[in-house]
Amino acid sequence: MSDADVARRLPGDDLIADAEVQMDRAVTLAAPAETIWPWLVQLGKGRGGWYMPASIERLAVWPARKRGARRIVRELQTLTPGDLIPDWGPGNPSFKAITVDPPRALVYLSLRDRRHNWSWPSEPAGEVLAFSWALILEPLDGGSSRLHIRLRGRFGRRGRLRPLMLSLGGLFDYLTIAALFAGLRERVARPAG
Repeated sequence: MSDADVARRLPGDDLIADAEVQMDRAVTLAAPAETIWPWLVQLGKGRGGWYMPASIERLAVWPARKRGARRIVRELQTLTPGDLIPDWGPGNPSFKAITVDPPRALVYLSLRDRRHNWSWPSEPAGEVLAFSWALILEPLDGGSSRLHIRLRGRFGRRGRLRPLMLSLGGLFDYLTIAALFAGLRERVARPAG
């Protein structure tokens, strides 16, 4: 990822103007954006899951029915701005679809209030954890595409724990996005069905 990639404005950057952290990851996938898009739309808890490579899924402790989808699920292809998608984590967190621009941009916003079981707060202030998640597809020569994922976040007031949270969050983001990229590579390399 180049400095220019990190510095450039992407859809969703304005959702958290006072972001404390921005994490950018990118991968080139050997498929056109139109082939990758349906996989991105169905991501999420209670939807297509989180795509892990088969090698990790076989080693994982969760049952096969809880693993990420290995096919395009027609019923999960509808996503509109304002839709809430459940997320993993403590309490009852969710993402809200903000931008759905096929096959180019998918942007989510999540506000999580610890005082309200980590669910969407009535008023975003104080201890609210806020982050946006942008998935941007760009076509490349030869029928490949580049997927750029940007996470921007604000962690609320955490005092002395903030540096630790930022470090652990960066490591967690790196590992989960690396697994997602590997899982997507496997899925788009074969015909969807």
